[in-house]
Formats: sequence, C-alpha cells, structure tokens
Amino acid sequence: MWSRLGAFSWVCFMAEIFRQRIIKLLKRDDYEPVKLSQLARALGVSSEDYPEFKLAFDQLRQAGHVVIGAKNMVSLPSLAGQIVGTFRANPKGFGFVTPLEPNSHGDLFIPPDATADAMTGDVVVAKVKRKGKRGRQMRYSGEVIEVLERAQNRFVGTLMKHPEAWLVQPDGSSFFEQIVVDDVGVKGAKQKDKVVVEILSYPTEKYLARGVIIEVLGKAGRYESEIRSIIRQHHLPSGFNNECLEQAKQAVGVFNPDEANNRENITDKVIITIDPEDAKDFDDAINLERDSKGNWILGVHIADVSFFVSADSALDNEARTRGNSVYLPGKTLPMLPEILSNGICSLQPDQPRFVKSVYLTYDQQGSVVSRRFANSVMKSRQRLTYEQAERTLKGHTKEVKPEVIELLKNMEALSRVIEKRRAKNGMLHLDLSETEIVMDGSGQVVDAHPADDSYPHTIIEMFMVEANEAVASLLDRLDVAFMRRVHPEPDAFSMRDLAKVVRAFGFSLPRNPDRFAIQDLLAAVKGADFSMAVNLAVLRSFEKAQYAPLHIGHYALASTCYCHFTSPIRRYADLLVHRVLECYLRGRMDQAKQLAAAQDLVQIGKHVTFTEQRAEDAEKELTTVLILQMLSKRIGDELDCIVTGLAGFGVFVQSRKYGIEGLIQMDDLGPDRWKYDKRTQRMVGQRSGCSVCLGQAMKVYIVSVNVPARQLNVAPVKPLLEAASRAQCTPRKKKSRKTSVTKRSRGKRR
Repeated sequence: MWSRLGAFSWVCFMAEIFRQRIIKLLKRDDYEPVKLSQLARALGVSSEDYPEFKLAFDQLRQAGHVVIGAKNMVSLPSLAGQIVGTFRANPKGFGFVTPLEPNSHGDLFIPPDATADAMTGDVVVAKVKRKGKRGRQMRYSGEVIEVLERAQNRFVGTLMKHPEAWLVQPDGSSFFEQIVVDDVGVKGAKQKDKVVVEILSYPTEKYLARGVIIEVLGKAGRYESEIRSIIRQHHLPSGFNNECLEQAKQAVGVFNPDEANNRENITDKVIITIDPEDAKDFDDAINLERDSKGNWILGVHIADVSFFVSADSALDNEARTRGNSVYLPGKTLPMLPEILSNGICSLQPDQPRFVKSVYLTYDQQGSVVSRRFANSVMKSRQRLTYEQAERTLKGHTKEVKPEVIELLKNMEALSRVIEKRRAKNGMLHLDLSETEIVMDGSGQVVDAHPADDSYPHTIIEMFMVEANEAVASLLDRLDVAFMRRVHPEPDAFSMRDLAKVVRAFGFSLPRNPDRFAIQDLLAAVKGADFSMAVNLAVLRSFEKAQYAPLHIGHYALASTCYCHFTSPIRRYADLLVHRVLECYLRGRMDQAKQLAAAQDLVQIGKHVTFTEQRAEDAEKELTTVLILQMLSKRIGDELDCIVTGLAGFGVFVQSRKYGIEGLIQMDDLGPDRWKYDKRTQRMVGQRSGCSVCLGQAMKVYIVSVNVPARQLNVAPVKPLLEAASRAQCTPRKKKSRKTSVTKRSRGKRR
C-alpha cells in the first residue's frame, strides 16, 4: 500500500515539476512553437521520464493552459477579453499584470490611469484592450477592474512630517507611494522613526493610501531598528513559545553522555571543528585516520539533533515552520532554541556530544571504497576558525595543538584529491564571492569587503558534500522515501541564452553544452575582469536547487543522488534525513517507511525551499541596507566596479569591494543617444559608436543613495566617450575574438 501511494506521490510531484518547466519555456519571448517531441528534447526529458512529462502536458492542455495548433505545434493560448493575474507596479505610475494562466502575449501593460487601487502583489481582474498592430504583432493594454486578493496590508517604512500630513515612506520595492497616517501620537511615533503601518484605504488615481501605525520599531538608520524592520518585512519568526522552551529544557535535563551505551565512544580521537569566527552552532566535526592498507578514513561527525527533537513534538513543529535558521548581519534567528542550537547540540571543544558519524574510506585516487555509519559520542579537540585554519596551513601555528596541525595538513591533502576527482566527474564551481560587513560597537557599518574564501572553506565543503552524498546513496539503495536536495539540468533554451552572452566575450559553447564545456568556460574566464559577469550568467542559466523527495540528482555537483545531512541544527531538511538514518542504524526500516508515509514530503519540501529563499532574501536586503547607509555618507566617493547588467534605462555595475549593485542612468553615460543591443550584449552610443559591454571594468563615483528604495545611483568617473576613444570597451584581445571552450580532449577527462 505504501509503495503504491509513494510512487503515486512521486509521479504527481514530477508532473508538477514538468508543468512548471513547460510553462516557463513557452512564456519566453524567443519561444517559437514546436512539436511535443521537440519540446521534450528542449527540456532534456529522458525516455524514462517521458511518461511523467506527457502526463504534465496533458494536464496543462486539459486545463486550457497550452494548445496544439496547426501542424501540431505547441503554444500558449491567445489573450482573452479579461485576465486574472498578479499586479506589479512601477515607480512611474504604470504597471503590469502577470496572468495566473499564461498566454501567448505575456504580461499585460496597465497605463497609469488604469491601475485603480491595485498594489504590487495583488491578484486582480484586468480588462484587455486592443491598441492596434505594430508590424505583425497586435498591441494590448489593460485596465484593472477588480482587486480579488490583497498581497499584504502591512508595510514597514519611515515616518516623515509633511506640511499637510504625516506620511510613511515604505521600504523596498513592493510599494512605492507614501502612505498617509493619522493619530501618530497614539503609538508615540516621532519623525524618522521606523514603523509598521496597516492599510485602511488603498491608493487611487487621485489619493494616496491611508493607514494607521501599529508598531514603532525605533529610529530609522539604527542597526536594531533595521533588524526589526527586515524581520517584519519578511515575516521572519523571532522568539519561541513557552512549550518549545520547556521541551528544550527537558532535553537538556535528560542528556547524560555517560549513558551512551548504544553509541561508539570516539572521545579519544583527534576531532576538530572549523567554522566562521562568529559562529556558535557547531554542527559538523572532522577526523582523519589511515587504515592498515594506508587508505584514508574520513570521519564526518554531525550533531545528533534527532536525539533531542522528537517527531511531531512542539519543538519539531516549530522547527518545520521555521524551516531553517536565518543568519542576518550581526544577528541569528535560530531554527531551535539557543539552549539546543548553541548548547548541547553544538559540538563545543572538550564537551561530550552525541553525533551521527559517517566514515568514508578512500583509495589513492580519492574514490570511495567503503562507507560506514554509526551513532557516536565525541569530544572536539579544538575549535578553529577558517582564518585560523588557513594561517596554520601556511605555517603560523601559534595556539594550535600539534596533533591538530598534523590533522589539518592531512585534511588539505585529501580534500585536494577529492576535489580533483569531483571536478573530473563534472562538478561545477562558480567564482562568486559574498560580502562581509564590518561593524563598530554601535552596530553601524564602517566597512565591507569580499568574504574570506581561503582553502579551508573548500576542505569543509568537499567533506560535507561527500557525507551528504554517502547518506543519500545509502537511503536510495534502501528504497525509502526521504528529503533530497535536487538540482535539475538546465534546459536547452537557457543554455542558448548563455551561449549568446559568452559570445560577446569571444567564447563559444557547443549546441548542447555539458558540464565539462561549462567547466572549460569558467576556467577560461578565471581572473579576467569579465569573470564575474560570466559566472553570473552561468548561475542565471541554472534552475534553483530545491528540496523534494524526487530522484533527479544534483546537476551542479554532478551527483546522481544527493541530500542535505550535515546541518541539522540549522536546516529542517537535514533533521528529516537524520531520522531516516536513525531507523537504518536501529535496523527498523519498516519504521522509516511508516515515517515517510505519515509525512507529506512534497509539501514539506516546498515549504523549506521557500523558507530558505526567504532567509537568503532577508540577509541580502539587510546587507544592502547597511552598506547603503554607509555609502550615503560618502557621496562623491569612487568605486571600482564591473558592468553586470544592461537594460533599456541604464547600466548596472557591481562594486568589487562592497558587492553592492548600482545603476548608471542613461543621461549619465554621456552626451549621446544610447541603445541596448541585446544581440551583442552592449550599450551602444548611436552617434559616437562608443559601447559599454558586460564584464567591462569601470570606475564610478557615488551620485546619490536612496536607502528606503534600496537604490544606489552612480556615474562614470571619466567621461565615457573620452574613455572609449582610448579603449573601445573590448574585453578581449583582437587576435582571440573567437575562442572555443570545447577543444580539450575528452579522453584526458576519462
């Protein structure tokens, strides 16, 4: 019964994945109708997956979301007289409606006088109006005639005093217009306070929205106020309820490492943790030994959170709701109460801790020859930071124990062998650095720089990937449903777009590039000014990784079977995997199947994928806000940037140092009529012939900063036309205009 139910669930989920991919492809501006078989090839559908693909297509056709036209060509349906969709406002007053049921026209333009009181994210009904033909294409516009569902009725913003009224300027880009508020004194709000406002009446063509302040978060610009703002804006969880806290206390009370009878005692082994300097939740530790044959045995030891958090308990339900910990600059919102996450679950030095251990034995080529799994009790010999580990590997060994020094050197040696093997198998590594901000004692950002990416990061990454893959392979062989980390292969259209982008840099990709062609491309651009632009283009061509109980592998890691196992303190998906592994270690696989049947892994996977993205968005936005606040005091300062984006309204550049993106308005490019040439990926001056290209290095200065709107406006330090006359914006030498990245011998890779 369970296997039939499980198989049915998987088929339904896979069909849903294909429905999303079919619609995404058909919505593309450059999509030309093709037959069903060609559509399957474009999406990379294998013969094994074709039945689910066909099921997905038939479901879309029956629902009227796709049509088969003349000569059996597949396309989206034409635009109807009315559409229901999601409204997206523009600061200039107009907007667009993205149909809930995609059509061949795409998004519908809504003029400024036809938006009614719709706000970004609202679900609306729009009347479609024909505007006549331009060439062969019919032009349309629309009018919002009804708001079916409001996206939100609460906004975070800054309170300002206007001669005629108190106004709140909302943060972010979801709502641009100011909100009129009354009774400011009721909540004790003052000018320039950060507040939460609830909408009472929505904006119209003539009147601003009106609302009431329901919470005062503190003075705008202060660190604590901005933290609270991001938490409210992204609907992030904060404190834990009493039931969760009491359960956590009880878990601490019953923890007795001396009664670990069913666990292997490895407290005498040399085991270390390596984490960021400000980390407190240490959930992974490493040891490395040789067996009698001289093979390396890697031990990856992961905090046994499942011992303390039982399934369907109050604590488990809260962890599932949160999905993951959220790491904001200077503050962590943990998935579990800190008494667990930073306490008895954290693998602190010299403290006995319960762990789940993965032992991997390697031959000289770095291939796994055997795997073993166990419940253990361990003690960390020393806690290292990544910077400390890097200094130690370079010979600066102060305050590092001799046995730990030896272990680190061995870890580096094994990691390089594993990395070489995984690269040979097609693993992809993107060279995109994160930004680390520097704060003073008051929480103000005083500097920012690219985050440390020294080799110890790669050591831990390699070992964690190996452990994750080993657990996934075990559970896959046991034929039990579990939460996987999946990353679909990119479709043919995305690869075609990537080929167009890299062609502008003088590179060519094969018609159907595989991982090795992308590897060669990334290697070829390494160290070049345009490396960032190419790496971003590769990233954008990929699907996003997600959580699902579906066996479709992980494309970027070149792994046929993968899951997340190594961070159960901060990721709920890992905790689910731990519980299945526990059933295996106890010899109770029947219980594992019952556990899987009792959970809706598909829905949980969707939820934790959402909470993961939400956490990333919140961290990125707060980092942007804090850096913009710093730069707002440095108007006129110069920034060393790279061109990362081109649009019809300007050029986007990214600061090498701060990692933040700024916009050069068209008027600031120089005295010319500028036009974006999508084919060549250049912004071209129509009179001068000067061009700005993706990946071009450019020095700019800060023109203005709009913190509430998250906008940085910059302009070139040197007049663009003058700079272009000396160097025609060409990122590569003329003698190597076209370079293939697919000429290396395939035999060498084997």
